Amino acid sequence: MTPSWRSTKSCAPWWVMKTETEPPAGHSLVHLGAQGRGRNFWRAMPLQQRRRWLQGAFMALFLLAPSLNLFRFDLNETQLWVLGMRWSLGIGAFQRGEASAMQTGWAILWRGFLPALGLVAVFLGIAYKYGRVYCGWLCPHFSVVETLNGLLHRATGKLSLWDTSRTPHPTRTPNARWWPVFLATCLGCGLVWAITLLTYLLPPTEIWGNLYAGTLTANQARFIGIGTLLFTLEFTLARHLFCRFGCAVGLFQSLAWMANPKGMVVAFARERARECKTCDSPRGSACDHACPMRLHPRNIKRMMFSCVQCGQCLSACDTTQTEQGRTPSLQWQIGLDAVRETLRQRRDGAP
Repeated sequence: MTPSWRSTKSCAPWWVMKTETEPPAGHSLVHLGAQGRGRNFWRAMPLQQRRRWLQGAFMALFLLAPSLNLFRFDLNETQLWVLGMRWSLGIGAFQRGEASAMQTGWAILWRGFLPALGLVAVFLGIAYKYGRVYCGWLCPHFSVVETLNGLLHRATGKLSLWDTSRTPHPTRTPNARWWPVFLATCLGCGLVWAITLLTYLLPPTEIWGNLYAGTLTANQARFIGIGTLLFTLEFTLARHLFCRFGCAVGLFQSLAWMANPKGMVVAFARERARECKTCDSPRGSACDHACPMRLHPRNIKRMMFSCVQCGQCLSACDTTQTEQGRTPSLQWQIGLDAVRETLRQRRDGAP
């Protein structure tokens, strides 16, 4: 079911929220161009389905980028590749006497520092306004975390090996036969991660060719072996801990978001808190069980530091409340609405 959160203002980026603006009278969707039809098709898609499509597309990009020379650094040639082109700072030309120190300095500034600072500024600017949307909507690691959460839950009823109690699910009964699937997936993802990271540093044709022929060099084999071991342990034992505190990309997004009182937040209608007792009875509050980061979505913003804005809590709230003939009590808010929500949270306290 497509969530139907309402607010007086647009609460999220176009790729997240569904528009409620109807076409003008006398204009049907058949009169829209291909772009309009595509966007309306996208907006009509359920929230979590849209997120899965974006995650899958970015996962494919992450795995294929080195092979397509979209982005990688070749240690053999000490050469950076960007969008299929050799990206040079002019240092080699300076060493060969083909460029002056002034020319090399300008090349480093224009082709090195400024593009890097620009990308960082745009990335943190998005995080400042919308929070960790990269983590929840694109990050390949988080996609694996969610997949492993589901497999472990099928095996044990828990989303983490460290959970002290099971997380209820309306249609799922724990079955030990899922244990081998969970462990094999952890190992497989660890192996793929290690190989992919190596292809960002060495020519992909060389790595995949050596793997196929069984002729990996000692250093290549050590990198893949140690990387597979570390990633497998992380996926098995510490995937949530890494996302919360170990990932620099996620940490800086959270810091930027926390610095903005108008940043997008999950707002809770506290005057309807009594409804939460029966929203997913007898299992408890649906939003708490839905969060893949093991957070409590109705809490105050500073307690939601690691929120990845995946919207699973909103989807769960919408589903359970709609089944009982009620509107959702959770919604995204941004700007002054977010400020008012934060002030109200400070005044009333967390549920």
